[in-house]
Amino acid sequence: MMRTRWIIAALVVLWLGAYGRDRFDLWIDATVLPPLTVETSVEVVDRNGDLLRAYTVADGRWRLALPEDRVDARYLAMLIAYEDRRFYQHPGVDVRSLLRAVAQAVWNGRVVSGGSTLTMQVARLLEESGTGKVAGKLRQMRVALALERRLTKAQILQLYLYLAPFGGNLEGVRAASISYFGKEPSRLTPAEEALLVAIPQSPEGRRPDRAADRAEAARNRVLARAVREGVIEEDEAEAALRERVPGIRKPFPALAPHLADRARAANPLAGHLDLTIDRSLQRKLETLAADAVEGRGAELQVAIVVADHASGEILASVGSAGFQADARQGFVDMTRALRSPGSTLKPLVYALAFDEGLAHPETMLEDRPTRFGTYAPQNFDRLYRGTIRAREALQMSLNIPVVALTEALGPAKLISGMEKAGMRPVFPGDQPGLAIALGGVGVTLEDMVGLYAALARGGVARPLSYMKDGTGAEGQRVVSAVAAWQVGDILAGLAPPPGSPSNRLAYKTGTSYGHRDAWAIGFDGGHVIGVWMGRADGTPVPGAFGADVAAPVLFQAFNRLKRDLDPQPPAPAATLLVSNAELPVPLQRFRSRSAAFAGAVDAPAVAFPPDGAEVELLAAGLKVRVQGGTAPFTWLADGVPLAVALRDRETMLTLPGTGFVTLSVIDAEGRSARASVRVW
Repeated sequence: MMRTRWIIAALVVLWLGAYGRDRFDLWIDATVLPPLTVETSVEVVDRNGDLLRAYTVADGRWRLALPEDRVDARYLAMLIAYEDRRFYQHPGVDVRSLLRAVAQAVWNGRVVSGGSTLTMQVARLLEESGTGKVAGKLRQMRVALALERRLTKAQILQLYLYLAPFGGNLEGVRAASISYFGKEPSRLTPAEEALLVAIPQSPEGRRPDRAADRAEAARNRVLARAVREGVIEEDEAEAALRERVPGIRKPFPALAPHLADRARAANPLAGHLDLTIDRSLQRKLETLAADAVEGRGAELQVAIVVADHASGEILASVGSAGFQADARQGFVDMTRALRSPGSTLKPLVYALAFDEGLAHPETMLEDRPTRFGTYAPQNFDRLYRGTIRAREALQMSLNIPVVALTEALGPAKLISGMEKAGMRPVFPGDQPGLAIALGGVGVTLEDMVGLYAALARGGVARPLSYMKDGTGAEGQRVVSAVAAWQVGDILAGLAPPPGSPSNRLAYKTGTSYGHRDAWAIGFDGGHVIGVWMGRADGTPVPGAFGADVAAPVLFQAFNRLKRDLDPQPPAPAATLLVSNAELPVPLQRFRSRSAAFAGAVDAPAVAFPPDGAEVELLAAGLKVRVQGGTAPFTWLADGVPLAVALRDRETMLTLPGTGFVTLSVIDAEGRSARASVRVW
């Protein structure tokens, strides 16, 4: 029956061609072709173009785009030599091959060789038509002839590369190469290329994962033909024959799955998404995340974000220890979940306080039981250290001093600093108070990494980006370069976790109330990494401290990122590097707002220039005047002392330049006032 169908189909086409060229051309030109645009999988690639994740097309098939110029020329030569030697000569139907196939079928009483060209195979694949009936074969020939008139040979070959079946839901050479060999088709060996030539002839019967023996036999026939046609040498074929046929299908890459889903949702019409992720680093950190929760219970979760703080590009984003529906709720992206930051906001409080002239790293602070109105915070360990330097208070993460600084700043100043850093804080009941400094606010891991990136960049924020060629726009200044460096210098003095290298990594840990969140965030001269650990449902993790569980993961993440840390930048020229005794008297000891105003009603105020004013910078400097308060006075600009121990209430300050500046004045009692102005 098959022989008869082949003979009839071939004779019909030959007769049509001989009957009349003009009518034949009209018949071909009138062919209604199927859609020539092939849907391919959405692909998410890393910064180097390497595949991170792919998605199946609408019908659940893997079909990846693959231009002809990204396929090894040897594979194409092997394919044409085996399937269609006259591909570049025939017009879609190879009459010579048809006549040979018919003659062989008549002589042998069965079909010995097919007369189907690659173009005819493309026609069949486009229409998903069978080959068993005469009408189907005639339709393929007609479509093939029409395709050759409307497309180039390269375009027809490209359609084959997309549509060739390889068993199961695999279509196209690239999908098969990644699934069977775990690599791109440009890196295949001769044995692997021969197998991919052989499978489409019988995609289910030659699937190497189900019929390795038949797949190997078919591959060997392709290799033999390749030798005869001069595509490969005999010694290459002999080596190829010794290669084992893969017995399993490999999973498609699924790196950075949360971020890939996020990118696809934000760009629903894009078929190709270029991320800033580094695939090698992403793979290492996903392994680290899985190791970090191993043996720590079924619900402990972890998230990691790595960014280049100069560019704002995210280099790795691990949303969970495993992208799966398990007790850890691995499908939830914990890099974007709202959590309490614990003590990791304290560096921002200190930086703002340094800028406002409220304190200096060497300023003495009080760590004693203190009530701030109705709020009476305690240190995490319920111990108190008495009088202590600001540097040590931050390194020891003491609560009383940072709340006192926040009271002096005002919660609004802290909120403004967070928003300038690009954060989107959420407050319980929309009522921010002093508890913000201790983690009484909802933030995300990405928010916190962005904040620390701003500190690492000298106080200027830059929005984090995960899409390649993103905006990369410069953000707002959060704190001065001096204050940012001072905080970084303090954090770089923290001792590393036991067993970790002593490498001057500037980092801070945090633990939220009830041990629900454990944090560790750090930066060197080039990169910033944030680690969060906890339970996705927000329930407590007894005994989990940021310093114990998250900090070791932070140091391991840096170790996987680079061999040696980039050095921290030098201190800005305006930095006041002195001991406590050498500080201006008002900066030697911080007094809380309640202490500063106890028994005093005549607090200092900046009389000129008023807050929000625009003033001209004269040759002699900027004129300033204080009212109220007790002499002597100290004037600061962006946290840098410019005039110390002045008895006069009016003076001229020498500023380094024009622009926005925060002026602060401190009187003999340690009381302060400030005004933000624009100098031109």
